[in-house]
Amino acid sequence: MARDLSPKCKQCRREGRKLFLKGERCYTSKCALTRRKYPPGFHGPKGYPRQSEYSLELRQKQQLRRFYGILEAQLKNYFEKAKKQQGDIGENLLCLLEERLDNVVWRAGFAISRREARQLVNHGNILVNERRVDIPSYQVKVGDLVKVKPKQRIVKKVKQNIEKVLSLDERSKVSWLSLDKDNLEVKVLSQPKPEDLPKDFNLRLIVQFYSR
Repeated sequence: MARDLSPKCKQCRREGRKLFLKGERCYTSKCALTRRKYPPGFHGPKGYPRQSEYSLELRQKQQLRRFYGILEAQLKNYFEKAKKQQGDIGENLLCLLEERLDNVVWRAGFAISRREARQLVNHGNILVNERRVDIPSYQVKVGDLVKVKPKQRIVKKVKQNIEKVLSLDERSKVSWLSLDKDNLEVKVLSQPKPEDLPKDFNLRLIVQFYSR
């Protein structure tokens, strides 16, 4: 299984924005981007250079890819699927990414970061409609019930994560998911709506990049 093993904090510094790849650490003063607001490299703190149109498109695409923790080939495949669907290509692309199982686990607060969510899924600790699913890219559908495997150690950790998430951000407050904190399960009520999609990406630039 292919994974991006490059340093997480360097990815945020490269993009010049927080991608929240290291979970709780990203919300503290220990965040690398807070301490060093310049790109990684041995030339020192020179700041971010002016960007061409192509560079702007590339950076937006890279930010989206790193935010969801997927590889280039995967993102390109999602884009091709989005083009075949009706509606706005950019919104279709985000919907496909939001419907990934590891993202749903992260949205529910079962994991602090998407990396931890991916690990929960890979280790077989997530059930979809009472069946074990260990594929992070699994696309959830309307009506699916995603829950944590009733394993004492995992249940304890997930409950701790939910409490931390509630104090850190509001990621679970989306209308297309319904979270039951007591039973550690989340139900997919509908497809992601435009108002529930991340607003931090310039979708036009991403579509232009892949349309070249």
